[in-house]
Amino acid sequence: MHPASIFIVDDHPLVRHGLHQLINGEPGLSVCGDAGSASEAMKLIPSPLPDLAIIDLSLPDSHGLKLIQRLLSRYPELSILVSSMHDENLFAERALKVGAKGYINKAATGDEVIAAINQILSGKNYLSAQLVEHLALQNTGNSLQSEQSEQSEQSEQSEQSRIKQLSNRELEVFEFIGRGLSTSEIAKKLNLSIKTIESHRANIKKKLGLTSSGELARSAMQWSLESI
Repeated sequence: MHPASIFIVDDHPLVRHGLHQLINGEPGLSVCGDAGSASEAMKLIPSPLPDLAIIDLSLPDSHGLKLIQRLLSRYPELSILVSSMHDENLFAERALKVGAKGYINKAATGDEVIAAINQILSGKNYLSAQLVEHLALQNTGNSLQSEQSEQSEQSEQSEQSRIKQLSNRELEVFEFIGRGLSTSEIAKKLNLSIKTIESHRANIKKKLGLTSSGELARSAMQWSLESI
């Protein structure tokens, strides 16, 4: 039997090199190519399709969630595992909703990465034990909350729960703000108008309860430092 083929998308050469060594050292698995950006991934993904693509969320020319959507619109049969330093409590559900089969944090061990790959190759989804527990507790909390009175509905939301209200595009803009990009730079990166980015910024401020651009920048930068 031929080894299962893996395609890697990550903007850090050292990470790609490490995954190459890890995967090629595992019987039954083989790296068939890699890319350092979303545009490279769309051009370089081989034919026939790999059995699995491992995709980072933080890419220089596009958010990984957007790349997943583009890949799956063209190759709906492609299996995707997200590997990222982003908080899995915030991003894993989003990744699954756009079509990824699993999510693993870059802090995971090599054995965990191989286990995630093999689980997806076997036809199952992969989530870490910690995230499964988090989702179970969240569902329990939601169930209890629905039975509570108006007093519980008026309780203050945590910063993370407010950030979860952001759409994928708003979260992408929020991340770029956290990296220090200006409105015009974000517009250029996302191929959107400055007016559209300004609208996203206004929506983000409203959802996060922020009153100024300075507060938005500080919040985004703090979140970026803590979650990436």
